[in-house]
Amino acid sequence: MEESGQMQLRFWGVRGSIPTPNPDNTGFGGNTACLEIRLPSSEILIIDGGTGARPLGHALMKEAAGKSLSLHFFLTHFHWDHIQGIPFFQPLYARENEVTFYSMKAPAVTAETLEGQMSIPYFPVDFKFLPARRRFVEIPGREFRFGYTKVTSFPLHHPQGCFGYRLDHQGRSLVFASDLEHGDPAMDLLLPKAAEGADVLIYDAQFTPEEYEARRGWGHSTWLEGTRLARRVGAKRLILFHHDPAHNDEALRAILKDAQAEFSDTSMATEGETVLI
Repeated sequence: MEESGQMQLRFWGVRGSIPTPNPDNTGFGGNTACLEIRLPSSEILIIDGGTGARPLGHALMKEAAGKSLSLHFFLTHFHWDHIQGIPFFQPLYARENEVTFYSMKAPAVTAETLEGQMSIPYFPVDFKFLPARRRFVEIPGREFRFGYTKVTSFPLHHPQGCFGYRLDHQGRSLVFASDLEHGDPAMDLLLPKAAEGADVLIYDAQFTPEEYEARRGWGHSTWLEGTRLARRVGAKRLILFHHDPAHNDEALRAILKDAQAEFSDTSMATEGETVLI
């Protein structure tokens, strides 16, 4: 793609909390959070490493056909549903590849955390011995440029902390805001600024408004808050994300119908879906 081209987003994992490979979830998908973004400058960015990272890694290696890969892995936080696919991410097992992990923690802490989930007795392969070259970068307060694309981060209200990301390219923007809970005064001021005028806003809609009343403090939001934010910031398109394990395809279709009544250009994140921005 040329620098004047579009950003290409593909969903590889859309579920929250735990993977749900059930027959009645096949419409929207059961893998946990993982997004692939191809930039006009040819770089490949990945947001989060849930179980969707396994099929993504397989697809990338097949496409590379033996050539080296340079991948940029932007982590929102370290809860399992956002990193549990990394041990199965095939590009990490090829010596010719380089994978850079960006996170809210210092490089040594990020490395230690990812090593932890692959240590004895949890996993048979030690993260430290993976053949690919690995780099670790701390994100808070910094912006990153890939060609003409700018990546910035912003904090979100979530237990143990979390960061969202905004990608701007030639006047177009993608904002990823999951995992978050609305209702924190300081954080509720930051998010609209970060999402202002987004062409695509991806938002944590794990709960319905009714479910949320019994789940305050769990760190997630609702489809209704997503529609309110989309209207407030002038977003062109809202994509609901981080689907609850208990919400099957039928439940998600009902949620989507309710959300579209509030903000017409709303869709439901779906595994395999590609979005051009």
